[in-house]
Amino acid sequence: MSSTMRSLSEVEIEKALDYLRDNAEDAAMARANRLYMEEYRKVVKAQIMKQYDHLALGAQERNAYSDPLYIEHLKAMHTAIEQDEKHRFLLSAANAKIDAWRTHMATERSMKL
Repeated sequence: MSSTMRSLSEVEIEKALDYLRDNAEDAAMARANRLYMEEYRKVVKAQIMKQYDHLALGAQERNAYSDPLYIEHLKAMHTAIEQDEKHRFLLSAANAKIDAWRTHMATERSMKL
């Protein structure tokens, strides 16, 4: 590999490491928001079902799933999941780049022996 290509790789690896460091907090927050929204969905459903406690359980559930508050929560969950997945994919891509660089460097070292 040429020195130009190696320095480009090192720059890319530094960018990947910087990305991991600089985005760890946002990624953690996105994950926490997603998990919170997934769990809070149960609370929203239970609160709505409680309004219909005079109905059979199936009817309570049907009413809860069609309630505007539940639908609004699902839209918010969609956003939270999207943000979490975006961070997850970008973090995974940065880690893959670093792993590929490590493999390349190990191969290069073994070829020098």
